[in-house]
Amino acid sequence: MDESYDAVSALEGQESIGLRGVKDIAFGSVAGMLSKVFEHPFDLCKVRLQAQVLEEVQRFKGPVDCLTQTWQSEGIRGLYRGLPLPLFGAILENAALFMTYNQLQIGIKKLTGRPGDLSMGEKAIAAAGGGTVASFILTPLELIKCKMQVQMMAAEAKRLAAHSSEPLPPIDRRLLPGPLALVKEVLRTEGVRGLWLGQTGTFLREAGGAVAWFGTKEYVAKLLLRQHTTSSPDAPPLTPKDLAVWESALAGAAAGIAYNIALFPADSVKSTLQTELELRGGRAGPKSTFFGTFVALWRAKGLKGLYAGCGVTVARAIPSSAMIFVIYDTLDRTFG
Repeated sequence: MDESYDAVSALEGQESIGLRGVKDIAFGSVAGMLSKVFEHPFDLCKVRLQAQVLEEVQRFKGPVDCLTQTWQSEGIRGLYRGLPLPLFGAILENAALFMTYNQLQIGIKKLTGRPGDLSMGEKAIAAAGGGTVASFILTPLELIKCKMQVQMMAAEAKRLAAHSSEPLPPIDRRLLPGPLALVKEVLRTEGVRGLWLGQTGTFLREAGGAVAWFGTKEYVAKLLLRQHTTSSPDAPPLTPKDLAVWESALAGAAAGIAYNIALFPADSVKSTLQTELELRGGRAGPKSTFFGTFVALWRAKGLKGLYAGCGVTVARAIPSSAMIFVIYDTLDRTFG
């Protein structure tokens, strides 16, 4: 499409591929960092709702109840528990997504030797490549993040299981292991490979989700740019730099919806696998697998279980994804 990100203009010598890559890393990092600060409490809510699907007792009735209970029992620090890792992950994820997506477009254009625009199929390949790269970066970070986000749930369950007749003291959050302690524990018990527990789910979510995310953003941007008029028939093709802020926000919001709905069950399985040890003490016998956990979720709650937390995720993805593309497009328009 003519509205493709300006990365492809590097082929015409307007800027070096290396410089384009640096800009994508910088713009994507800023966009990812700012959006993550906004969305983290909703992500924590999503993980806790996903993690309780296989529990005998459902602690939370829904997203509002989860956010309310977390606020009442843990305060603002509880809502932002585990933020540093996903903040770092968001920086890496968006930098990798935008850079790989644009660099693969350049590579495809070089291979085909065709001037002009790439097809939507070729753009989908580039998007899937970007999501694949991001998935390998994200899995270890999300593993530790998910473990931290359910620590209070696990501690509360163990405390109540004691069946003491004495009043139970509040949980001292200072005694809960931090990210470095969790990494050391995973390495000690599972080795380096253990850090990539849930990689299948992350790969499916990121590769497929990136196709939906970038594809929807590009498609909506194309529709919006068609409404623009140019002063001359010889004017250069319009690009996302020509979108108004509200248009970037609208296209980004639509992309966020598509990304989360497309492969949400894969994320549910991933979160369940990554929190199994904390909430259910692991399993005797063979280790849980992606497919086995998928079947267990389906048998326990059906489609509702696979989409536990989807509502709050989509609700936060609308403004969050809009923020990402508004920030990225603004930075690209200003400094690109």
